[in-house]
Amino acid sequence: MKKRLFAVLIVLIIVFITSVMYVNAQSGVSVSPLPAAAPYSANIEEQALASVYNGVIQSVVNINVTNRSGSVSGGTGFVIDTAGHIVTNNHVVEGAEFVQVTFHDGFVASANIIGRDPDSDLGVIQINPAGANLQPVTFADSDSVFVGQTTLAIGSPFGQDFTLTTGIISALDRSLSAENNFSIPEIIQTDAAINPGNSGGPLLDLNGRVIGVNTAILSDSRSGSGVGFAIPSNQVRRVVPYLMAEGRYVHSWLGISGASILPEMRQSMNLTNDVRGVMVASVSNNGPAARAGLAGATSAVSTPFGNLPLGGDIITAINGTPITQMSDLISFLETSTRPGDTVSMSVLRQGQLFNISVTLIERPQ
Repeated sequence: MKKRLFAVLIVLIIVFITSVMYVNAQSGVSVSPLPAAAPYSANIEEQALASVYNGVIQSVVNINVTNRSGSVSGGTGFVIDTAGHIVTNNHVVEGAEFVQVTFHDGFVASANIIGRDPDSDLGVIQINPAGANLQPVTFADSDSVFVGQTTLAIGSPFGQDFTLTTGIISALDRSLSAENNFSIPEIIQTDAAINPGNSGGPLLDLNGRVIGVNTAILSDSRSGSGVGFAIPSNQVRRVVPYLMAEGRYVHSWLGISGASILPEMRQSMNLTNDVRGVMVASVSNNGPAARAGLAGATSAVSTPFGNLPLGGDIITAINGTPITQMSDLISFLETSTRPGDTVSMSVLRQGQLFNISVTLIERPQ
């Protein structure tokens, strides 16, 4: 019996020693680590983009709006001074009951609407500057931008805050229809991705300066399709001070509809190829043009693309500035005149060139 117990004890000791040796062997397994991660070296372009983003992002805010109907929407804006004024799109804050802004550092503040201009789709809101890290943007001269220039857009597409997209200026001098069907001239077109939520955010150059305010996309699905539009910075600089001081901006009004001279019109009216200008299609009753004696079209010519006006006055210049198409006339009125100004228009009527003085008034609402 004693021999049997002794044998069992020996077996248990052997098992214990074997187990300890196995555990020690397992704990001594050598695992080779993967190679160390190689440091990434950003190229010059990436460094430039990162520098712009980091330099401007504290000036950009995410805007959340509660409308009178109870619906919630959003957009983007950017700081323009240390008093708490923020520029955005009119359509971002129009009809707002409550406006709240969030900065990149997490600071949140409620905002008041200071001024709106539906005709340029610009709006200004203001927060109490106390406690906010306000870093105003720098504006660029939008008259100096060029097709092919690199652009950066910062915004909150689909609610994704402080998103950076890049692209180029695809075209200049586009026109957009405002809410009241008047045109916003000199619009910048970019292929930087502009989506719902980007509205009101800055379009930047590689120096981090604002060249425009992102405002619209051209897409059937309202998602980025490579065609985005921005209000030029020079228009922002012209309109915003009035919104801050008076709450609104008044636009000059001539009171005509017009069309550029097309080949079918030129042929029907026996116009020489050197005639350039805008055909007056119609004149608004009792408007500035009507009071000055401008005459609209008397007939029309049918084309595969619709009827074109004939027989109206042809505006060839305004205050000495040549007019070759309707966008030229709209741009001049918008950028170089104010209601109450009197302009001299060079008009071609039945082969005779003469000048007509027109006193502009405020654009009707």
